[in-house]
Amino acid sequence: MGLGLIVETNDPEKVWNGFRLANTALEDGHSVEAFLLGDGVEAPDLEHPKMNPRSAMRKYALNDGELLACGTCLDSRDLESGKLRPRATMSDCLAVVENADKVLTIG
Repeated sequence: MGLGLIVETNDPEKVWNGFRLANTALEDGHSVEAFLLGDGVEAPDLEHPKMNPRSAMRKYALNDGELLACGTCLDSRDLESGKLRPRATMSDCLAVVENADKVLTIG
């Protein structure tokens, strides 16, 4: 199965759980593409005393999970692109949706 994950939140627990699911899907042999949109582009910077969204995202990236981030959303927050938020476009977001068998939005 191909899973498309759209992350539109900067809530640490929601981001952490979303990437835990993405990692589980990868480990079970599924393909996953994740797109950070809106507040979701802040995900790599989130900190929480009990949950570690950044660690879950790093694991996802190390397991060859596809990760993209809305360039316009980055610009509106004066954030730089990077390994955990590579600059992408809405056309890339559309491709994530088109390529997926199922799309899950974390918001």
